[in-house]
Amino acid sequence: MQQTKNKNTPQLKFLAIVAAATSVILVFTIAPWNILPASVSEEVSVIAVTEYGCVGESSLGRSVVVSNCDANVGDMISAKFYIPAGETNGYLEELERRQNPMVDALDSSVSGKGFSP
Repeated sequence: MQQTKNKNTPQLKFLAIVAAATSVILVFTIAPWNILPASVSEEVSVIAVTEYGCVGESSLGRSVVVSNCDANVGDMISAKFYIPAGETNGYLEELERRQNPMVDALDSSVSGKGFSP
């Protein structure tokens, strides 16, 4: 009498391979090191004084609130803030350039809709 044994697919191994492949793909497409915040310290120009402190504008174009500030509008003060690493290391600009390779500096400054003759 001959016994036949049903071989089940190794589901656990298959799921482990799929999970590993998915994690590798996510690491290389999302690039989490460009999303994590980086600490930045710089001199900012005070643009407003509020009850919470001074509001300054950084060279990166970010508004920064500095508490316990007694400066006046136009003064330069030292501020420490966090910003996504992708904004400081050029990742976002490179991503934009790769997604829109035909857009040059002249084209990116044009706004509005319409047709050219």
